[in-house]
Amino acid sequence: MQTNPNELARVHIWVKGRVQGVGFRSHVEYFAAGIGVSGWVRNVGWDTVEAVAEGLPQQIEQFTRLMKTGPRASRVDEIRVEEEPIEGLQEFVVRRSM
Repeated sequence: MQTNPNELARVHIWVKGRVQGVGFRSHVEYFAAGIGVSGWVRNVGWDTVEAVAEGLPQQIEQFTRLMKTGPRASRVDEIRVEEEPIEGLQEFVVRRSM
């Protein structure tokens, strides 16, 4: 991520694998609150979790690492990360599943 360390960054992440029924969304929500990022996470289908996070570049790097590993009972098989323009999100929430 090539941004000024004081400017906000945003990522959109999709994780495929064993991510349902293992507390993945709750784990992400708890971790996001701990590092201070804003955004959301939700289930998409039966094997995918989607998340968006906004924060300082170092916070976004931490968040991305979390998404690559997930909670202990999960298994991440594939991850896609895309940078996006900032929207100014104010909190981190779990959204309804698609």
